[in-house]
Amino acid sequence: METLIQVEELYKSYRRDSLEIPVLQNINLEIAQGEFIAFMGQSGSGKTTLLNLIAGIDKPTSGRIVIGGVDVAELSETELAVWRSRNVGFIFQFYNLIPVLTALENVELPLILTPLPKKERRAHAEMALRVVGLAERMDHYPRQLSGGQQQRVAIARAIATDPAILVADEPTGDLDKTSAEEVLGLMDRLNRELNKTILMVTHDPRAAERARVVRHLEKGELATG
Repeated sequence: METLIQVEELYKSYRRDSLEIPVLQNINLEIAQGEFIAFMGQSGSGKTTLLNLIAGIDKPTSGRIVIGGVDVAELSETELAVWRSRNVGFIFQFYNLIPVLTALENVELPLILTPLPKKERRAHAEMALRVVGLAERMDHYPRQLSGGQQQRVAIARAIATDPAILVADEPTGDLDKTSAEEVLGLMDRLNRELNKTILMVTHDPRAAERARVVRHLEKGELATG
């Protein structure tokens, strides 16, 4: 499989007063197009920081992150925002849906940043909701949906722009077991049937089992083996 993401000698630290606190170091990683990879590790191991760096939410202190031939670490904030909107879909633990918007309007939100006319935006959003099995819930507000349904709306929003990469930070962390299984099954389908490259951070071994590759972080470094 073709390499989509290449991380080389990645180092990330934060400054607190005069102290430099390393969060990630010596990270070297290749992720193939169409991979489903889970990152696991204790709180503070750096897994969410790594996800944020690859997704272009944060910038490394040093090192390279090359995605589809673009070194995202070299992009300006404006270029990075455009790159993110075209290439990355985000799935969070707490859904981040806007309560006063319907499911359809929530899914349509990222499409407003694209040049698509309104009619096409609506068609894309409807298609995404059909993919996640919520065609009958398009006009419902978040409060009228279960936790699992809200997370499926969030996944529909993430895939509406047809991004190459989906990043999921604890996507099942706020769900009961049944809803978690539904959401993981959906992510599995997106990976297998639509060839989406999925990067997931999770504490849940059951969630990690759905990934094809599992990598562990320990104190800011990728464990070998």
